Amino acid sequence: MLDLPVVKVAAVQAAPVFLDTEATVDKACALIAQAAAEGASLVAFPEVFVPGYPYWNWIMNPVEGSPWFEKLCRCAIEIPGPEIQRIAQAARAHGTHVVIGVNERSATGIGTLYNTLVFIGPDGRVLGRHRKLIPTWAEKLTWANGDGASLRVYDTAIGKLGGLACGENTNTLARFSLLAQGELLHVASYISLPVAPPDYDMAEAIKVRAMAHSFEGKVFTVVSCSTISEEIIQAFAATHPQSEAMLRRRNSAFSGVIGPDGRSVGQPLIDDEGIVYAEADLSRCIQPRQMHDITGHYNRFDIFDLRVDRRSRQPAQFLDPDAQAAAGGPEADADGDRTARDAGQ
Repeated sequence: MLDLPVVKVAAVQAAPVFLDTEATVDKACALIAQAAAEGASLVAFPEVFVPGYPYWNWIMNPVEGSPWFEKLCRCAIEIPGPEIQRIAQAARAHGTHVVIGVNERSATGIGTLYNTLVFIGPDGRVLGRHRKLIPTWAEKLTWANGDGASLRVYDTAIGKLGGLACGENTNTLARFSLLAQGELLHVASYISLPVAPPDYDMAEAIKVRAMAHSFEGKVFTVVSCSTISEEIIQAFAATHPQSEAMLRRRNSAFSGVIGPDGRSVGQPLIDDEGIVYAEADLSRCIQPRQMHDITGHYNRFDIFDLRVDRRSRQPAQFLDPDAQAAAGGPEADADGDRTARDAGQ
């Protein structure tokens, strides 16, 4: 018999301690404890919460922003690493799943950063990570492209869990690739972006994207968005006074939970810090699919063919003849090399 859980989820809407990795990890651990004390089995954090978003890309020209890029490289984290270990320990201590956005520094390239979502189980095990497939607009000055290796859904005690970062939630094929793996709980992580064009309502845009994914896929979407702190505003106001009015613009952050009918579950948050709690009854994902099951009977797979390349992209592949011999020949070495790459991803 199909038995689907009712899950209490928590969407964190908060600002990091800007470019202070240790203090931001402290804040994340405290928020995990707070949400778990309220009974949350899943705590979702904003995009690149550790240790912040590169707002300078929108405020300054690339030359002016370059020193800020170096600061971010120094503050970024590697995976695995002590920062993620601390967050994983908090997840284990409180018995909750955690999805958190980080600036990930490549282990083989000190100037290569990724916008990464990390998925952690209630036992403290890192389930996996997702690197944003392509940075949005000005973000290309900071982050490298991710690859298809991380387009994965995790089979957990709270249901099949997946997630995407910010603008990826407008990428229909990326979203479909997760739905096709049976996703029932989707985490959509965002940053508050008040520096978008003047007629762009970021909070409304976030909500529309979440509603679209939930309604099309008949899933629950947990939206977690960062906020703009006074600390972030003042970091740029001294040298770029015009940025203060931009960064104080309202309707720039939305966090909440959207059900499989495309409607909010509980009361969302706009702009202010806090945690949104809601119950996600995954059995509600069944009945709407009688009408539209876009990864099942409501599709024409004889007409449409989506192929997803999940090979991990590396700067080089090293074929070591000594390792081949030790592993029992070329075929064994190839398998071992692939396993090592996957573990490193």
